[in-house]
Amino acid sequence: MNVPYITKSENGWLTVEGIGDFSVFRTFDCGQCFRFDPVSDPTYKYEVEGIACGKYVRFAENGDGKLYVYSSEEDFNNLWLSYLALDCDYDVINERLFSALSGKDAEHIKRAAEASTGIRILRQEPWEALCSFIVSQNNNIPRIKKIITAMCEKYGERIEGGYTFPSPEALRDAGEAAIFELRTGFRAKYIFDAASKVASGELLLDRVRACENYADAESLLLSVKGVGPKVAACALLFGFERLDAFPVDVWIKKVIANRFENGLDPTVFGEYAGIAQQYLFYYERYVSDASEIDKR
Repeated sequence: MNVPYITKSENGWLTVEGIGDFSVFRTFDCGQCFRFDPVSDPTYKYEVEGIACGKYVRFAENGDGKLYVYSSEEDFNNLWLSYLALDCDYDVINERLFSALSGKDAEHIKRAAEASTGIRILRQEPWEALCSFIVSQNNNIPRIKKIITAMCEKYGERIEGGYTFPSPEALRDAGEAAIFELRTGFRAKYIFDAASKVASGELLLDRVRACENYADAESLLLSVKGVGPKVAACALLFGFERLDAFPVDVWIKKVIANRFENGLDPTVFGEYAGIAQQYLFYYERYVSDASEIDKR
């Protein structure tokens, strides 16, 4: 496994090598988080900026196998290395995924993984992930981001570069009507219920994280109004480090129907089912044929 290390610090930017197959573009383009946006900067081939873990940060790449991070060295080592899952050996994980299937099915997952090279499952904060995927219900990404931005500007804390994600207490105290005014629609009552349960301690996020059994963790999240299996799976995968979660949406249904003749049981992927899900999702949604792979 490659071990990321900082080779240069200049003008607030860190140069990080040893990152393995990591793509800023694909990781932040696959719909797993909603608080990062592309930046036009001639210095880099692709760059995003956003706020996570209560801090403003920028990530960039130039196609040279290095990662560029606008951050302090301390924050990179203590926050961003883990946040980006750069301490996770995806080569080993991919081998596990490939060996889980055989024949044409194995070729499908290999093809999806090739098209998705560089995607990492971000380790987002549990509350932000839960709340964000409640917002995502029956919604498109631009509108999700607009709602979350408004929520942060209204009820988050002002920091350099923007606003933090609002705490459960802040949204609970705001009330359902105020949340509705952010154009959350029917989701307002679900966001308010989630915030109220987390703020009061009725739903302990640390308890969700500590569950050994997926079904137990899912059951705790299903106690929130409006949270069904898909939202729970997204929250667990992207906010609780449950890489065995396998969210099923229209794209996953499509790829399974189109490419797996006898269907697909995600449990065959074991503890890394969520990574297989991201590969399949990204491949089906963004890559129409093999010629598209080199374009991304």
